[in-house]
Amino acid sequence: MKLYISVDMEGITGLVDHTHVDSGRHNYERSRHIMTDEANYVISSAFDSGCTEVVVNDSHSKMNNLLIEKLHPETQLITGDVKPYSMVQGLDATFSGAIFAGYHARASQAGVMSHSMIFGARNFWINEKAVGELGFNAYVAGYYDVPLIMVAGDDGAAREAEELIPGITTAVVKESISRSAAKTLTPVKAGSLLKEKTAEAIKNRDNIRPLSPPDRPLLTIDFANYGQAEWAGLMPGAEITPGTTSVSFQAKDILEAYQAMLVMTELAMRTTFC
Repeated sequence: MKLYISVDMEGITGLVDHTHVDSGRHNYERSRHIMTDEANYVISSAFDSGCTEVVVNDSHSKMNNLLIEKLHPETQLITGDVKPYSMVQGLDATFSGAIFAGYHARASQAGVMSHSMIFGARNFWINEKAVGELGFNAYVAGYYDVPLIMVAGDDGAAREAEELIPGITTAVVKESISRSAAKTLTPVKAGSLLKEKTAEAIKNRDNIRPLSPPDRPLLTIDFANYGQAEWAGLMPGAEITPGTTSVSFQAKDILEAYQAMLVMTELAMRTTFC
């Protein structure tokens, strides 16, 4: 069995604000160690549960956070930026299942450091379905007929996963008090939970259906201000809905929609305050 693991940072145990996930802030280096340990709990349980190959994709910010020298030695790591498919780089039809660890709630929802790719996005839509990073990434997995079998992170991420994918295993390592405060497990306690839930998810994988994306999806991103919409609207094929800060793009498939989302959000980040 071949397993794909995407590891984000905002949903990692004990991490609650930007000082933990920003490489220029004082809590970041210790957070990298916690993140790497958390990935290892999932990886080691996967191998113990019969997986013969595990590929891990570092999925936060510049995507070079995981400490390779501390990872399980049999792990294959995808690291660095720029990646054509970002948080799901390397995911394809050869995998038996996927796990998302360290994940968080989507923008405009309650949860620790909730957002969707950038802090200037209010919502992502695929046709009429509101999704965040978790849902968009799960759609890419579904394009390859790969089931998302487990999500680990805060309680907001768990709720989102359970709404999208019936029967999915979730591992809640912290409960949101506010967007920058949480009631959290300790790393050791979270490790025990992650090992247990990973084994459970792998055992249950045949009961989980992939999240199949729609054909020719319409991607819409609702931005926080008009300047961001203007920048995103410069991408060929993108159109601003008049009188709004929403930008839409008609994609041929979910892979094109995903790359369009990456380009539109990168452009939007060029917006300045004045």
